[in-house]
Amino acid sequence: MRTRFSVASTLVLLALGSRTATAAEAVPVGVAVVDITPDYPVRMTGYASRQTESEGIESRLKARAIAIGGDENEGPAVLVAIDNCVIRSVIADEVATRLKTRAKLKPERLAICATHTHCGPALAVGLPFIFGRPLPADQADRIARYTRELTDGIEKATLQALANRKPATLAWGRGSAGFAANRRVLKDGKWVGFGVNPNGPVDRSLPVLTAVDGAGKVRAALFGYACHCTTLGGDFNKICAEWAGYACDDVERAYPGAVAIAIIGCGADANPEPRGKLDQARAYGEAAGSEVRRLLSARTGLTPLPGRIACRVRRLELPLEPTPSREDLVRLSSKPASEGMLARNGLERLDRGEAIPTTVPYIVQTWCFGDEMAMVFLAGEVVVDYAIRIGWEADAPRIWTVGYANDVPCYIPSRRVLTEGGYEADSSLIYYGHASRFRPEIEDRILGAVHDLLPPPFDGPRR
Repeated sequence: MRTRFSVASTLVLLALGSRTATAAEAVPVGVAVVDITPDYPVRMTGYASRQTESEGIESRLKARAIAIGGDENEGPAVLVAIDNCVIRSVIADEVATRLKTRAKLKPERLAICATHTHCGPALAVGLPFIFGRPLPADQADRIARYTRELTDGIEKATLQALANRKPATLAWGRGSAGFAANRRVLKDGKWVGFGVNPNGPVDRSLPVLTAVDGAGKVRAALFGYACHCTTLGGDFNKICAEWAGYACDDVERAYPGAVAIAIIGCGADANPEPRGKLDQARAYGEAAGSEVRRLLSARTGLTPLPGRIACRVRRLELPLEPTPSREDLVRLSSKPASEGMLARNGLERLDRGEAIPTTVPYIVQTWCFGDEMAMVFLAGEVVVDYAIRIGWEADAPRIWTVGYANDVPCYIPSRRVLTEGGYEADSSLIYYGHASRFRPEIEDRILGAVHDLLPPPFDGPRR
Protein backbone atom coordinates (compact mmCIF):
# COMPACT_ATOMS: atom_id res chain seq x y z
CA MET A 1 0.00 0.00 0.00
CA ARG A 2 1.35 3.42 -0.92
CA THR A 3 2.21 5.87 1.79
CA ARG A 4 -0.34 8.43 0.64
CA PHE A 5 -3.14 5.90 1.17
CA SER A 6 -1.91 4.74 4.58
CA VAL A 7 -1.63 8.28 5.95
CA ALA A 8 -4.98 9.44 4.62
CA SER A 9 -6.72 6.20 5.51
CA THR A 10 -5.93 6.78 9.19
CA LEU A 11 -8.63 9.45 9.36
CA VAL A 12 -11.16 7.25 7.59
CA LEU A 13 -10.43 3.97 9.34
CA LEU A 14 -10.31 5.45 12.81
CA ALA A 15 -13.83 6.68 12.24
CA LEU A 16 -14.99 3.07 12.18
CA GLY A 17 -14.27 2.91 15.88
CA SER A 18 -16.29 6.03 16.69
CA ARG A 19 -18.53 5.56 19.68
CA THR A 20 -22.27 5.42 19.18
CA ALA A 21 -24.34 8.41 20.21
CA THR A 22 -27.81 8.30 21.62
CA ALA A 23 -30.71 9.13 19.32
CA ALA A 24 -30.65 12.79 18.33
CA GLU A 25 -33.46 15.14 19.30
CA ALA A 26 -35.04 17.48 16.79
CA VAL A 27 -33.46 20.92 16.55
CA PRO A 28 -34.40 23.94 14.41
CA VAL A 29 -32.45 23.81 11.12
CA GLY A 30 -32.69 26.30 8.28
CA VAL A 31 -31.03 26.32 4.86
CA ALA A 32 -30.75 28.81 2.04
CA VAL A 33 -29.09 29.29 -1.33
CA VAL A 34 -28.35 32.69 -2.87
CA ASP A 35 -26.95 33.15 -6.37
CA ILE A 36 -23.74 35.21 -6.24
CA THR A 37 -22.80 34.98 -9.93
CA PRO A 38 -21.73 38.31 -11.46
CA ASP A 39 -23.75 39.22 -14.57
CA TYR A 40 -20.85 41.25 -15.96
CA PRO A 41 -17.21 40.50 -16.87
CA VAL A 42 -14.82 40.63 -13.93
CA ARG A 43 -11.23 39.66 -13.28
CA MET A 44 -10.94 36.23 -11.74
CA THR A 45 -8.46 35.07 -9.15
CA GLY A 46 -6.67 31.74 -8.86
CA TYR A 47 -4.12 32.01 -11.66
CA ALA A 48 -1.63 34.79 -12.35
CA SER A 49 -1.58 33.82 -16.03
CA ARG A 50 -5.06 35.31 -16.60
CA GLN A 51 -4.73 38.86 -17.86
CA THR A 52 -8.30 39.63 -18.95
CA GLU A 53 -11.75 39.68 -17.40
CA SER A 54 -14.03 36.64 -17.41
CA GLU A 55 -15.47 35.50 -20.72
CA GLY A 56 -18.85 34.07 -19.81
CA ILE A 57 -20.41 31.75 -17.25
CA GLU A 58 -19.94 27.99 -17.24
CA SER A 59 -21.81 27.35 -13.97
CA ARG A 60 -23.49 29.56 -11.40
CA LEU A 61 -21.81 30.58 -8.15
CA LYS A 62 -23.76 30.19 -4.91
CA ALA A 63 -23.69 31.20 -1.26
CA ARG A 64 -25.13 28.22 0.63
CA ALA A 65 -26.06 28.54 4.30
CA ILE A 66 -27.17 26.26 7.13
CA ALA A 67 -28.45 27.59 10.46
CA ILE A 68 -28.60 25.15 13.40
CA GLY A 69 -30.33 25.79 16.71
CA GLY A 70 -33.01 27.98 18.21
CA ASP A 71 -32.75 31.49 19.62
CA GLU A 72 -32.53 30.39 23.25
CA ASN A 73 -29.28 29.99 25.22
CA GLU A 74 -26.32 30.95 22.98
CA GLY A 75 -28.50 31.13 19.89
CA PRO A 76 -28.07 29.43 16.51
CA ALA A 77 -24.84 28.61 14.72
CA VAL A 78 -24.57 29.44 11.02
CA LEU A 79 -22.19 28.15 8.37
CA VAL A 80 -22.03 29.80 4.95
CA ALA A 81 -20.01 28.39 2.06
CA ILE A 82 -19.28 30.65 -0.91
CA ASP A 83 -18.12 29.63 -4.37
CA ASN A 84 -14.98 31.74 -4.44
CA CYS A 85 -11.25 31.20 -4.22
CA VAL A 86 -11.06 32.94 -0.84
CA ILE A 87 -12.94 34.64 1.95
CA ARG A 88 -11.22 37.61 3.55
CA SER A 89 -11.56 38.66 7.17
CA VAL A 90 -12.69 42.19 6.29
CA ILE A 91 -15.69 40.69 4.47
CA ALA A 92 -16.41 38.12 7.19
CA ASP A 93 -16.16 40.77 9.91
CA GLU A 94 -18.48 43.12 8.02
CA VAL A 95 -21.08 40.36 7.64
CA ALA A 96 -20.72 39.41 11.32
CA THR A 97 -21.27 43.03 12.38
CA ARG A 98 -24.41 43.31 10.28
CA LEU A 99 -25.84 40.03 11.55
CA LYS A 100 -25.15 40.87 15.17
CA THR A 101 -27.35 43.95 14.68
CA ARG A 102 -30.03 42.47 12.44
CA ALA A 103 -30.32 38.94 13.82
CA LYS A 104 -28.52 39.09 17.19
CA LEU A 105 -26.19 36.38 15.88
CA LYS A 106 -23.03 36.18 17.95
CA PRO A 107 -19.88 36.56 15.80
CA GLU A 108 -18.27 33.39 17.17
CA ARG A 109 -21.33 31.45 15.97
CA LEU A 110 -20.82 32.40 12.32
CA ALA A 111 -18.40 30.47 10.09
CA ILE A 112 -17.81 31.53 6.47
CA CYS A 113 -15.91 29.15 4.21
CA ALA A 114 -14.72 29.34 0.60
CA THR A 115 -14.88 26.42 -1.80
CA HIS A 116 -11.62 27.68 -3.32
CA THR A 117 -12.73 27.54 -6.92
CA HIS A 118 -10.06 29.12 -9.09
CA CYS A 119 -12.78 30.27 -11.48
CA GLY A 120 -14.38 32.87 -9.23
CA PRO A 121 -14.13 36.68 -9.14
CA ALA A 122 -11.26 38.49 -7.48
CA LEU A 123 -12.16 40.40 -4.32
CA ALA A 124 -11.37 44.01 -3.46
CA VAL A 125 -8.67 43.26 -0.90
CA GLY A 126 -5.21 44.49 -1.84
CA LEU A 127 -6.42 46.60 -4.76
CA PRO A 128 -5.26 48.28 -7.00
CA PHE A 129 -3.07 45.20 -7.49
CA ILE A 130 -3.86 41.62 -8.44
CA PHE A 131 -1.11 39.02 -8.38
CA GLY A 132 1.33 41.88 -7.83
CA ARG A 133 0.32 43.67 -11.03
CA PRO A 134 -1.48 47.04 -11.30
CA LEU A 135 -5.16 46.93 -12.26
CA PRO A 136 -6.91 49.29 -14.72
CA ALA A 137 -9.34 51.55 -12.87
CA ASP A 138 -12.45 50.14 -14.56
CA GLN A 139 -11.47 46.57 -13.66
CA ALA A 140 -10.82 47.59 -10.07
CA ASP A 141 -14.26 49.20 -9.95
CA ARG A 142 -15.97 46.02 -11.11
CA ILE A 143 -14.08 43.93 -8.56
CA ALA A 144 -15.11 46.38 -5.82
CA ARG A 145 -18.71 46.17 -7.05
CA TYR A 146 -18.66 42.39 -6.90
CA THR A 147 -17.14 42.42 -3.43
CA ARG A 148 -20.06 44.53 -2.20
CA GLU A 149 -22.53 42.19 -3.89
CA LEU A 150 -20.85 39.13 -2.38
CA THR A 151 -20.98 40.66 1.10
CA ASP A 152 -24.68 41.35 0.66
CA GLY A 153 -25.21 37.81 -0.68
CA ILE A 154 -23.61 36.19 2.37
CA GLU A 155 -25.78 38.29 4.68
CA LYS A 156 -28.89 37.45 2.64
CA ALA A 157 -28.19 33.70 2.70
CA THR A 158 -27.69 33.80 6.48
CA LEU A 159 -30.90 35.71 7.14
CA GLN A 160 -32.90 33.39 4.88
CA ALA A 161 -31.48 30.29 6.61
CA LEU A 162 -32.35 31.74 10.01
CA ALA A 163 -35.86 32.60 8.85
CA ASN A 164 -36.80 29.16 7.55
CA ARG A 165 -35.64 27.02 10.48
CA LYS A 166 -37.75 23.89 11.01
CA PRO A 167 -37.30 20.84 13.24
CA ALA A 168 -34.77 18.30 11.98
CA THR A 169 -32.37 15.74 13.39
CA LEU A 170 -28.63 15.85 12.79
CA ALA A 171 -26.22 13.01 12.07
CA TRP A 172 -22.78 12.67 10.58
CA GLY A 173 -20.43 10.10 9.09
CA ARG A 174 -17.27 9.83 7.05
CA GLY A 175 -16.69 8.40 3.60
CA SER A 176 -13.88 8.87 1.12
CA ALA A 177 -13.12 9.95 -2.45
CA GLY A 178 -10.06 9.16 -4.53
CA PHE A 179 -9.36 12.04 -6.91
CA ALA A 180 -7.07 14.15 -4.67
CA ALA A 181 -3.32 13.74 -5.14
CA ASN A 182 -0.38 15.35 -3.38
CA ARG A 183 1.06 17.87 -5.84
CA ARG A 184 4.45 18.60 -4.28
CA VAL A 185 7.13 16.84 -6.33
CA LEU A 186 10.38 16.44 -4.39
CA LYS A 187 13.97 15.60 -5.21
CA ASP A 188 16.38 14.85 -2.38
CA GLY A 189 13.76 16.10 0.05
CA LYS A 190 13.31 19.50 -1.62
CA TRP A 191 10.45 20.89 -3.71
CA VAL A 192 11.17 20.91 -7.44
CA GLY A 193 7.75 21.65 -8.91
CA PHE A 194 4.09 20.74 -9.27
CA GLY A 195 2.96 17.32 -10.38
CA VAL A 196 1.91 14.12 -8.64
CA ASN A 197 3.80 12.82 -5.62
CA PRO A 198 2.49 9.26 -5.17
CA ASN A 199 4.12 9.00 -1.75
CA GLY A 200 3.06 12.42 -0.47
CA PRO A 201 0.46 12.76 2.30
CA VAL A 202 -3.14 13.40 1.28
CA ASP A 203 -6.45 13.30 3.14
CA ARG A 204 -9.10 11.51 1.12
CA SER A 205 -11.73 11.38 3.86
CA LEU A 206 -15.12 12.87 2.99
CA PRO A 207 -17.12 13.81 6.12
CA VAL A 208 -20.85 14.46 5.81
CA LEU A 209 -23.36 16.09 8.15
CA THR A 210 -27.04 15.72 7.33
CA ALA A 211 -30.25 17.29 8.61
CA VAL A 212 -33.43 15.22 8.14
CA ASP A 213 -36.96 16.38 8.91
CA GLY A 214 -39.65 14.42 10.75
CA ALA A 215 -40.92 12.87 7.51
CA GLY A 216 -37.47 11.48 6.73
CA LYS A 217 -36.71 14.03 4.03
CA VAL A 218 -33.16 15.35 3.72
CA ARG A 219 -33.09 19.10 4.25
CA ALA A 220 -29.34 19.65 4.21
CA ALA A 221 -26.14 17.80 3.39
CA LEU A 222 -22.91 19.49 4.50
CA PHE A 223 -19.79 17.72 3.24
CA GLY A 224 -16.07 18.33 2.91
CA TYR A 225 -13.05 17.13 0.96
CA ALA A 226 -9.39 18.20 1.14
CA CYS A 227 -8.56 19.11 -2.44
CA HIS A 228 -8.02 22.24 -4.51
CA CYS A 229 -10.76 23.22 -6.95
CA THR A 230 -8.12 23.43 -9.69
CA THR A 231 -9.31 20.90 -12.24
CA LEU A 232 -9.47 23.81 -14.68
CA GLY A 233 -6.30 25.77 -15.44
CA GLY A 234 -5.45 29.37 -16.16
CA ASP A 235 -6.44 28.99 -19.81
CA PHE A 236 -10.06 28.57 -18.69
CA ASN A 237 -11.51 32.06 -18.28
CA LYS A 238 -15.17 31.48 -17.48
CA ILE A 239 -16.99 31.73 -14.16
CA CYS A 240 -17.36 28.21 -12.76
CA ALA A 241 -18.03 26.64 -9.35
CA GLU A 242 -15.70 23.74 -10.29
CA TRP A 243 -15.95 20.23 -8.82
CA ALA A 244 -17.34 21.45 -5.48
CA GLY A 245 -20.26 23.15 -7.22
CA TYR A 246 -20.92 20.16 -9.43
CA ALA A 247 -20.93 17.93 -6.34
CA CYS A 248 -23.60 20.10 -4.71
CA ASP A 249 -25.67 19.98 -7.90
CA ASP A 250 -25.39 16.18 -7.93
CA VAL A 251 -26.67 15.82 -4.37
CA GLU A 252 -29.47 18.34 -4.83
CA ARG A 253 -30.73 16.51 -7.92
CA ALA A 254 -30.94 13.30 -5.90
CA TYR A 255 -32.73 14.99 -2.98
CA PRO A 256 -35.15 17.61 -4.37
CA GLY A 257 -35.63 20.49 -1.98
CA ALA A 258 -32.42 19.75 -0.06
CA VAL A 259 -29.45 22.12 0.07
CA ALA A 260 -25.98 20.64 -0.39
CA ILE A 261 -23.06 22.61 1.02
CA ALA A 262 -19.43 21.88 0.11
CA ILE A 263 -16.50 22.96 2.26
CA ILE A 264 -12.80 22.22 1.73
CA GLY A 265 -10.45 20.48 4.14
CA CYS A 266 -6.69 20.89 4.52
CA GLY A 267 -5.96 20.35 0.85
CA ALA A 268 -3.60 23.22 0.06
CA ASP A 269 -1.01 20.76 -1.27
CA ALA A 270 -3.48 18.52 -3.13
CA ASN A 271 -4.85 18.83 -6.68
CA PRO A 272 -7.44 16.79 -8.52
CA GLU A 273 -5.70 14.33 -10.82
CA PRO A 274 -5.83 14.14 -13.75
CA ARG A 275 -6.84 17.70 -14.45
CA GLY A 276 -7.26 20.28 -17.20
CA LYS A 277 -10.69 19.48 -18.68
CA LEU A 278 -14.21 20.58 -17.84
CA ASP A 279 -15.50 17.01 -18.09
CA GLN A 280 -13.02 16.04 -15.36
CA ALA A 281 -14.37 18.74 -13.03
CA ARG A 282 -17.88 17.39 -13.59
CA ALA A 283 -16.69 13.82 -13.01
CA TYR A 284 -15.00 14.74 -9.72
CA GLY A 285 -18.16 16.52 -8.62
CA GLU A 286 -20.17 13.41 -9.41
CA ALA A 287 -17.66 11.24 -7.52
CA ALA A 288 -17.94 13.40 -4.39
CA GLY A 289 -21.69 13.67 -4.77
CA SER A 290 -22.00 9.90 -5.19
CA GLU A 291 -20.20 9.32 -1.90
CA VAL A 292 -22.44 11.84 -0.14
CA ARG A 293 -25.50 10.08 -1.57
CA ARG A 294 -24.16 6.70 -0.46
CA LEU A 295 -23.80 7.90 3.11
CA LEU A 296 -27.22 9.54 3.10
CA SER A 297 -28.91 6.43 1.77
CA ALA A 298 -27.29 4.28 4.49
CA ARG A 299 -28.33 6.48 7.40
CA THR A 300 -27.96 3.66 9.90
CA GLY A 301 -24.20 4.12 9.58
CA LEU A 302 -24.36 7.78 10.63
CA THR A 303 -23.81 8.99 14.18
CA PRO A 304 -26.65 11.10 15.65
CA LEU A 305 -25.61 14.55 16.84
CA PRO A 306 -27.03 16.84 19.51
CA GLY A 307 -28.43 20.14 18.31
CA ARG A 308 -26.68 22.37 20.83
CA ILE A 309 -23.33 23.56 19.47
CA ALA A 310 -20.58 25.14 21.56
CA CYS A 311 -18.75 27.69 19.38
CA ARG A 312 -15.42 29.26 20.26
CA VAL A 313 -12.95 31.39 18.32
CA ARG A 314 -9.36 32.49 18.80
CA ARG A 315 -7.45 35.21 16.92
CA LEU A 316 -3.67 35.09 16.97
CA GLU A 317 -0.64 36.43 15.12
CA LEU A 318 1.62 34.06 13.19
CA PRO A 319 5.25 35.25 13.08
CA LEU A 320 7.16 35.75 9.84
CA GLU A 321 10.90 35.48 9.50
CA PRO A 322 12.68 38.83 10.00
CA THR A 323 12.45 41.05 6.95
CA PRO A 324 15.80 42.10 5.45
CA SER A 325 16.78 45.75 5.35
CA ARG A 326 16.09 47.81 2.22
CA GLU A 327 19.70 47.39 1.19
CA ASP A 328 19.45 43.62 1.53
CA LEU A 329 16.12 43.61 -0.30
CA VAL A 330 17.72 45.44 -3.22
CA ARG A 331 20.53 42.87 -3.27
CA LEU A 332 18.14 39.91 -2.99
CA SER A 333 15.74 41.26 -5.60
CA SER A 334 18.10 40.17 -8.39
CA LYS A 335 18.06 36.55 -7.24
CA PRO A 336 15.94 34.01 -9.12
CA ALA A 337 12.81 32.19 -7.97
CA SER A 338 11.02 32.87 -4.71
CA GLU A 339 13.84 34.65 -2.89
CA GLY A 340 13.93 37.37 -5.52
CA MET A 341 10.15 37.56 -5.75
CA LEU A 342 9.72 38.04 -2.01
CA ALA A 343 12.41 40.73 -1.98
CA ARG A 344 10.82 42.61 -4.87
CA ASN A 345 7.47 42.45 -3.12
CA GLY A 346 9.02 43.98 0.00
CA LEU A 347 10.56 46.80 -2.01
CA GLU A 348 7.23 47.53 -3.70
CA ARG A 349 5.54 47.83 -0.32
CA LEU A 350 8.24 50.18 0.95
CA ASP A 351 8.02 52.25 -2.23
CA ARG A 352 4.26 52.63 -1.65
CA GLY A 353 4.99 53.95 1.83
CA GLU A 354 3.68 50.81 3.53
CA ALA A 355 5.26 49.02 6.46
CA ILE A 356 6.29 45.41 5.95
CA PRO A 357 4.26 43.21 8.33
CA THR A 358 6.15 40.97 10.72
CA THR A 359 3.12 38.79 11.54
CA VAL A 360 0.01 37.47 9.81
CA PRO A 361 -3.38 37.65 11.60
CA TYR A 362 -4.94 34.21 11.95
CA ILE A 363 -8.30 32.78 13.04
CA VAL A 364 -9.08 29.40 14.60
CA GLN A 365 -12.70 28.46 15.32
CA THR A 366 -14.32 25.33 16.76
CA TRP A 367 -17.86 23.97 16.76
CA CYS A 368 -18.47 21.16 19.26
CA PHE A 369 -21.63 19.07 18.91
CA GLY A 370 -21.63 17.89 22.50
CA ASP A 371 -18.87 15.30 22.88
CA GLU A 372 -19.84 13.52 19.67
CA MET A 373 -18.10 15.60 17.02
CA ALA A 374 -16.02 18.77 16.72
CA MET A 375 -15.43 20.88 13.62
CA VAL A 376 -12.12 22.76 13.57
CA PHE A 377 -12.14 25.74 11.21
CA LEU A 378 -8.68 26.97 10.14
CA ALA A 379 -8.04 30.14 8.17
CA GLY A 380 -5.88 30.12 5.07
CA GLU A 381 -4.75 27.59 2.51
CA VAL A 382 -3.80 24.89 5.00
CA VAL A 383 -1.60 21.93 4.03
CA VAL A 384 -2.61 18.38 4.93
CA ASP A 385 -0.18 18.00 7.86
CA TYR A 386 -2.51 20.03 10.08
CA ALA A 387 -5.45 17.66 9.59
CA ILE A 388 -3.18 14.69 10.23
CA ARG A 389 -1.64 16.17 13.36
CA ILE A 390 -4.98 17.35 14.76
CA GLY A 391 -6.27 13.83 14.16
CA TRP A 392 -3.29 12.40 16.05
CA GLU A 393 -3.45 14.76 19.01
CA ALA A 394 -7.24 14.99 19.27
CA ASP A 395 -9.66 12.09 18.93
CA ALA A 396 -9.56 11.59 15.14
CA PRO A 397 -12.89 9.75 14.74
CA ARG A 398 -14.72 12.76 16.18
CA ILE A 399 -12.78 15.57 14.45
CA TRP A 400 -13.64 17.33 11.16
CA THR A 401 -10.93 19.79 10.08
CA VAL A 402 -11.83 22.57 7.63
CA GLY A 403 -9.58 25.02 5.76
CA TYR A 404 -10.30 28.27 3.90
CA ALA A 405 -12.45 29.40 6.83
CA ASN A 406 -13.21 32.98 7.89
CA ASP A 407 -10.08 34.36 6.19
CA VAL A 408 -7.51 33.30 3.60
CA PRO A 409 -4.44 35.45 4.34
CA CYS A 410 -2.07 33.09 2.48
CA TYR A 411 -0.86 29.51 2.42
CA ILE A 412 -0.32 27.99 5.86
CA PRO A 413 2.70 25.67 5.54
CA SER A 414 3.67 23.05 8.09
CA ARG A 415 7.13 22.54 9.53
CA ARG A 416 7.63 19.77 6.94
CA VAL A 417 6.64 22.01 4.02
CA LEU A 418 8.86 24.84 5.27
CA THR A 419 11.79 22.40 5.34
CA GLU A 420 11.05 21.18 1.82
CA GLY A 421 10.54 24.73 0.53
CA GLY A 422 8.79 25.59 -2.69
CA TYR A 423 5.52 27.19 -3.66
CA GLU A 424 3.39 26.71 -0.55
CA ALA A 425 6.29 27.76 1.69
CA ASP A 426 7.80 30.61 -0.28
CA SER A 427 6.83 31.89 -3.71
CA SER A 428 3.06 31.84 -3.10
CA LEU A 429 3.52 34.52 -0.44
CA ILE A 430 4.26 37.12 -3.12
CA TYR A 431 0.65 36.88 -4.29
CA TYR A 432 -0.59 37.51 -0.78
CA GLY A 433 1.62 40.53 -0.23
CA HIS A 434 4.18 39.10 2.21
CA ALA A 435 7.90 39.73 2.02
CA SER A 436 9.23 36.83 4.08
CA ARG A 437 8.30 33.24 4.92
CA PHE A 438 6.75 31.94 8.12
CA ARG A 439 8.75 30.92 11.14
CA PRO A 440 8.64 27.14 11.83
CA GLU A 441 6.83 27.55 15.15
CA ILE A 442 3.55 28.58 13.48
CA GLU A 443 2.48 24.92 13.39
CA ASP A 444 2.77 24.61 17.16
CA ARG A 445 0.99 27.93 17.69
CA ILE A 446 -1.97 26.89 15.56
CA LEU A 447 -2.18 23.47 17.21
CA GLY A 448 -1.95 25.13 20.62
CA ALA A 449 -4.94 27.31 19.78
CA VAL A 450 -6.89 24.27 18.57
CA HIS A 451 -6.23 22.42 21.84
CA ASP A 452 -7.16 25.50 23.88
CA LEU A 453 -10.53 25.72 22.11
CA LEU A 454 -11.41 22.03 22.17
CA PRO A 455 -12.70 20.75 25.52
CA PRO A 456 -10.89 17.85 27.28
CA PRO A 457 -13.26 15.12 26.00
CA PHE A 458 -11.69 15.59 22.54
CA ASP A 459 -8.13 14.95 23.72
CA GLY A 460 -6.54 12.08 21.83
CA PRO A 461 -4.01 9.50 23.06
CA ARG A 462 -1.12 11.39 21.43
CA ARG A 463 -1.87 14.71 23.12
